[in-house]
Amino acid sequence: MTPNVVDIARSWIGTPYVHQASLKHGGTDCLGLVRGIWRECLGSEPEILPPYTPDWGETGGEELLLAGARRVLIVAKDAAPGDVLIFRMRPGAVAKHMGVQGEIGRVASFIHAYDRHGVVESPLSSPWRSRIVGRFRFPQTS
Repeated sequence: MTPNVVDIARSWIGTPYVHQASLKHGGTDCLGLVRGIWRECLGSEPEILPPYTPDWGETGGEELLLAGARRVLIVAKDAAPGDVLIFRMRPGAVAKHMGVQGEIGRVASFIHAYDRHGVVESPLSSPWRSRIVGRFRFPQTS
């Protein structure tokens, strides 16, 4: 885990939801949250992003979020706070949601952004865990 990933993610809590944005306290979506954490930990973002839709139920499209994560993040073999989690919200849909695993006491949680809620920390309950399709880590800083 890159140092302070969970603390940095939590510093975004309360940021309003704005599709395709990535500005702490100004507005962000789930990908923007992870992009903002990257910038704080590692500097410049590694890729320019194409436009994307906010539809969690989108079907038939390319797995752009998973493919991008595989290009720039490290696949995690075990679960740990600071992991970047990618979710598929419906069977047959494209993976379109992500967050950062945290922990409240001994209970797994995740920090994520979504419409009408902004950035929040939610329990990583069974319904959420069942939707995880990717688990990644940020590269180590030098």
